[in-house]
Amino acid sequence: MNNNQTNLRQYIEQTSIIIDLPIAPEFMPGVVDNLSMISEIASFFTEFELPDNLEAAPIFEP
Repeated sequence: MNNNQTNLRQYIEQTSIIIDLPIAPEFMPGVVDNLSMISEIASFFTEFELPDNLEAAPIFEP
């Protein structure tokens, strides 16, 4: 288990306590793997630079 997965595991354990959502020990590795994968995918969007002059469109028109 690498350092990132250790941090994710600690985050999941603490968050599950806060929201009162017990996670069975046999499911924890899968939960850590899924959150790790979701984090990697999300980084493509969170690291994408947007221009400063960009304005949100109030109405979507395809």
